[in-house]
Amino acid sequence: MILGQLTDSHIKVGGRLAYGLFDSKVMFEAAIKRLNEFTPKVDAVIVTGDLTDIGLPEEYERLRECLDQIEAPWFPVPGNHDQRDNFLKCFGDLSALKDCDEFAHYCVEDFPVRLIGLDTVVSGKSYGHLCEKRLQWLDHKLNEQPDRPTMLFMHHPPIKVGITHMDVQNLLNGEALFECIAPHKQVKHLACGHVHRAIETCVNGVGVSIAPNGAHAVALDLEPNGPACFEMDPAAFRVFRIDDESLQIVSHVGYVEDNGGKHPFFDENGNLIT
Repeated sequence: MILGQLTDSHIKVGGRLAYGLFDSKVMFEAAIKRLNEFTPKVDAVIVTGDLTDIGLPEEYERLRECLDQIEAPWFPVPGNHDQRDNFLKCFGDLSALKDCDEFAHYCVEDFPVRLIGLDTVVSGKSYGHLCEKRLQWLDHKLNEQPDRPTMLFMHHPPIKVGITHMDVQNLLNGEALFECIAPHKQVKHLACGHVHRAIETCVNGVGVSIAPNGAHAVALDLEPNGPACFEMDPAAFRVFRIDDESLQIVSHVGYVEDNGGKHPFFDENGNLIT
């Protein structure tokens, strides 16, 4: 199975330039085109929040124009820039979200690895938090299928990455999430967004990754008092390869821009090109 991940599209109204510099819709559509062209074909795509810039209905209309271009099934979760009510109105026709209650969390049962989307949003706040009700829901869902390999996806990462202005708005109770999933050994990976950088680690034997920037990147500044800045790194996306037999999850980073295509190491006679 090949699983794509896009994140933090920050779609704005009417083609307004983000930070006066770039059109996020144009960049998001370029990333979608690249995923559609990926070989082997992508089986599904997770979209991990901050889909719009301030959660306006008009932004969701433009966002939906983009997402409907994805050729594989796609599954969104909200981020702190989204408005949950408008998010659910926009995606209420999706079968995965049709039974959502007050939170936009759900399970996807259609693939070898079970996918669980988590809603980490705290209305009006930049940081994320999983309240007791959401943690109980997750524990219940994991108890339903204890032997089935499972991958969680969400917006806010449950880790600190060393970029201070992002760490203060991560999933504030990440420890509670790891306590919740600790008894559930079927949880293999947590895929996140929010930080606009490709980041990977492992916590208690569970892989944790953050998808890279589809448009602007948060500046790589590990100074404790570093300013909140962004930079225009090459746009990228994440791809997970899930082995058909072992169901091991391996992640890769792909780039959106045309890099000239594939170049052979060897000539037609099998000799290394030097």
